[in-house]
Amino acid sequence: MADNPFQTYSQSVTAPAVDAFPITPNDSTDLTQAVRALYVGGAGDVNLITGNGSTVTFTGLTGSMVLPVTTTRVRASGTTATGIVGLV
Repeated sequence: MADNPFQTYSQSVTAPAVDAFPITPNDSTDLTQAVRALYVGGAGDVNLITGNGSTVTFTGLTGSMVLPVTTTRVRASGTTATGIVGLV
């Protein structure tokens, strides 16, 4: 593993992500951990539950974009975007 000169810095909300994992949309199961943002690889819509528990659909997203929203679940119903990655 490469040396990380930033590992002793505090992790603020505006700091870059320190980890990432692929997300498979699911209507009934929360993510293993809340994420600070989503990377959307393929264009479409993303239906999610925010960190505060609201359900919202982001429509017309383009591929290769970062959606800066904290979420605990990406729902299968209403999600048509592909290649979704959680950024922590």
